[in-house]
Amino acid sequence: MALDRRAAVAALLEDRGELLVVSGLGSPTYDVHAAGDSDANFYLWGAMGSAALIGLGLAQARPDRKILAITGDGEQLMGLGGLATIGVAKPKNLSIVVVDNGHFGETGMQRSHTGCGLDLAAVASACGFAETGVAADMAAVEALRDKLHRPAAGPRLFVLKVKPENPPRSLPPRDAVFLKNRFRAHLGLPVS
Repeated sequence: MALDRRAAVAALLEDRGELLVVSGLGSPTYDVHAAGDSDANFYLWGAMGSAALIGLGLAQARPDRKILAITGDGEQLMGLGGLATIGVAKPKNLSIVVVDNGHFGETGMQRSHTGCGLDLAAVASACGFAETGVAADMAAVEALRDKLHRPAAGPRLFVLKVKPENPPRSLPPRDAVFLKNRFRAHLGLPVS
């Protein structure tokens, strides 16, 4: 069984409270924006493979806040080595959710490594993540949403198994300076 990606991400972000969200290039950003634009969202437009590592930097800079990086299987595959770095750093406030459709959705729906059987949750576990898992139904997504707000022993990675489809794009602003300044202002930092 595979989830509807928009419904799953919307359910994940429901009642998000103070959660800071970094969204990966392409579909994860469209999904996060479709769930509701927020000053606490940091959308990536040109940093393929970097969502989890930007989440790590934010988690290290703001240990007082819970950080959620939402990325796709193609992007996380490109940044696979980042999982080892996160596993070594062991931030207790970082969760990563990989929206996994088993395809490279942004480049023509070619089958990805996860579509050929690679298990990103197992890779994260081998890298030292405190908790990993796979959600393939809405009950699991709702349970995952609750976990995101509880303390953790270290970094967590969860895979959402979604249908291989490309819903209409929900486009947040593309002005990188605006997005940076909006996010910094939300955190109470100076803007430039």
